[in-house]
Amino acid sequence: MPTGAEQYKAMLGIAIPFMVGVTAFGSALALGRAVSAAMDATARQPEAAIKILINMMAGCVLIEALTIYAMIVAFSFGGKI
Repeated sequence: MPTGAEQYKAMLGIAIPFMVGVTAFGSALALGRAVSAAMDATARQPEAAIKILINMMAGCVLIEALTIYAMIVAFSFGGKI
C-alpha cells in the first residue's frame, strides 16, 4: 500500500497537468471570443477601431494574467513532487 505522501505526489502528478490544460483551453476560448467580438465591432464601426483595439487588448491582458497566475500555482505545486 502506498503511503499518504506517495498518494499526495501521485495526485499532484495527475492534477497539475490537468489544471494547466484546463487553464490553457479556457484561455484560448476566451481570447478567441474577445478577438472575434472585436473584429465584428470593427467591421460594424471602422471609425471606432482604435477604441475597440484598446479595450480588446486590455481584456486580453487580463485573460493572459489569469493564465499566468494558474501557471505559477502549477509550478509551485510541481515543486512539491
